[in-house]
Amino acid sequence: MQIKNRVIAVVGATASGKTAYAVELAKQINGEIISADSRLVYKGMNIGTAKPTFDEMQRIPHYMVDIVEPDINYSAGLYAKEAKKHVNDILSRGKIPIVAGGTGLYFRILLENYDLPDVEPDYKLREELAELSFDELYEVLVKLDKNAVTKIERNDKKKIIRYIEIVKLTGLPISKACGKNDNKEFDIEWIGLNFPREELYERINKRVDLMIEQGLVEETKYLLKKYGRIPNIVDTIGYKEIISYLDGELTLDEAKDKLKQNTRNYAKRQLTWFRKNENINWNCYPEKKKK
Repeated sequence: MQIKNRVIAVVGATASGKTAYAVELAKQINGEIISADSRLVYKGMNIGTAKPTFDEMQRIPHYMVDIVEPDINYSAGLYAKEAKKHVNDILSRGKIPIVAGGTGLYFRILLENYDLPDVEPDYKLREELAELSFDELYEVLVKLDKNAVTKIERNDKKKIIRYIEIVKLTGLPISKACGKNDNKEFDIEWIGLNFPREELYERINKRVDLMIEQGLVEETKYLLKKYGRIPNIVDTIGYKEIISYLDGELTLDEAKDKLKQNTRNYAKRQLTWFRKNENINWNCYPEKKKK
């Protein structure tokens, strides 16, 4: 089916096979892939983010991967601007953009017509807020906008600080500051990948074991040495557990178990987010082309 502004969105929990699916689909429909993962944008964060390798990409162009250093705070708004350029470029060449990933906010801003407030960063305010614990920040946001805290994941200091900043600078609740517009730029086909819970958990466990085998500990040491203990490393699942091991707080086996548990919890949150989108057609798997 040829639609002028057709875009395919491939969503799902971590370890649900989105990369392999998107690559196979791209080969069948003359598509190119745009990552929608908030950690794949960072260079050097490879094993811990399960970034697709050159071989896994199978010569299919991938965009929004390895574009900035980890010490850059890459916002959802900036992602949407850059990703949209790639969408339009792919369409202009007669190909089909496939947006694949697990960061719900990226899909919302890029494809679901949600506007982010055009609020410049207040670095002085951010520095002040960074001194507070997550629980203290939570109380601040509750007083400013009690409904906004329901959108915050536990210990996501970066997001809660940004929400406080937006509410303070706009004087609006997040629901109004980040509203939905009526401009429909693309015809979206939503595809969701999922597995029965126990199977998904087993896939997650195997992925974590493979990460350790591939050198996650060494990668974490390298990142810490190069960039220091910056938030984008110490707050990222995969690295923060290994940092606890390097600090002597956990054994390696304990760190692995913690990483598996945190990843399972993250997968639950991803699925909760995506299940709110009634347009997603779940569990559609393409058959591989016969050679």
